[in-house]
Amino acid sequence: METKKVAIVGYSRIPFARINTAYADLDNQELLEASLNGLINKYHLQGKLLGEVAGGAVIKHISESNLIRETVMNTALDPATPACDLQQACDTGIEAAVYIGNKIALGQIESGIACGVEAMSNIPFESAPRLRKALLKANKEKSPFGKLKQLLTPKLKDWMPVPYKGQEPKTGLVMGGHTEITAKYYQISREEQDELAFKSHQNMAKAYDEGFFDDMIIPAFGLDKDNNLRRDTSLEKLSQLKPAFDKENGTLTAGNSTPFTDGASSVLLASEEWANANGLPVLAYITFSEVAGIEYVENKQNLLLAPVFAADRMLKKAGMSLEDFDYYEIHEAFAAQVLATIKIWENDDLAKKFGLEKALGKIDRDKLNVKGGSLAAAHPFAATGGRIIGTLAKLLHEKGRGKGFISICAARGQGVTMILEK
Repeated sequence: METKKVAIVGYSRIPFARINTAYADLDNQELLEASLNGLINKYHLQGKLLGEVAGGAVIKHISESNLIRETVMNTALDPATPACDLQQACDTGIEAAVYIGNKIALGQIESGIACGVEAMSNIPFESAPRLRKALLKANKEKSPFGKLKQLLTPKLKDWMPVPYKGQEPKTGLVMGGHTEITAKYYQISREEQDELAFKSHQNMAKAYDEGFFDDMIIPAFGLDKDNNLRRDTSLEKLSQLKPAFDKENGTLTAGNSTPFTDGASSVLLASEEWANANGLPVLAYITFSEVAGIEYVENKQNLLLAPVFAADRMLKKAGMSLEDFDYYEIHEAFAAQVLATIKIWENDDLAKKFGLEKALGKIDRDKLNVKGGSLAAAHPFAATGGRIIGTLAKLLHEKGRGKGFISICAARGQGVTMILEK
């Protein structure tokens, strides 16, 4: 069976906002609706019946079990457009693109939208098990006295909500705690981390000044720029920040780590035939992608290093080296995680310890996250994949040709890589 090419023909995102700032009172559906409507208006998709919309949020309320479908029905798309929710931690947005892309490649659909959203400001709280059981029993009671009796069984402390901590269930460590171990294990210095963070902010500020994001970012809810961007940051300011996770001997800080973030992004994918029929240019093609997992319970330093395996498998299938790319978009969850991943890819001894035959090649740092990365834009978990795909597709379209490499790490020891070509 001959497969079709998967074209990226459009992108749209709202500005990303640090938790409890511009989008503090908004939920996943409202944020995603803004991004999807921006895409629909930009590419005149009103009334269009698309093949499917896929995406998700990492953190959802119980009422958002069909988040994507509910949101689609609030847009100007044909309401018969199907939709589904996906979730793979920080890989969610890019995995949604793989899902839609595969259906296009197989001829099952001609067009679709991959999207992702995160409303961390509106994060659901857990309740204590004793309170939850009491509420369920009280609901079954028929008399007011019976209900009251059940509601009096929890202790006072049980009524306190349990906030989201972002811990890995199998280790009890948050992502930053794992990455502190990564930085020490792979000898990633504080200076290297701060330098990467500084460059991320510099590159994004320059991209804004050049107008690169003018057609990518849809102003929403009073915000027209990513509000995590720090134009006035410097290496000196970054060096003065205190460690955030290991207070005594740590190198990870608020400056070289991403904060909790709200935001949404959308990417329009299609077959070449659909793009031509709708008068849309092909910005780039998705040609290869690979997802991988890694053991991180015994080897706690490796939580965010699954892209090491994904890249190796993908490059072998593509017949490419890590040096064969014009641009590299590597998700900056933490500066230390980026630097450790690159160090392993580029070092024969480290690569072989992961079971790779040899190093994958070298990355030209001048081609890395040239329009800024997650450390500058911030990181609404499920929305980061769409931001990166849209940025890289535009870079290749403006260049007129070339290849781009994407790598995104995720919680639970997973990671995705992807190749875009023009």
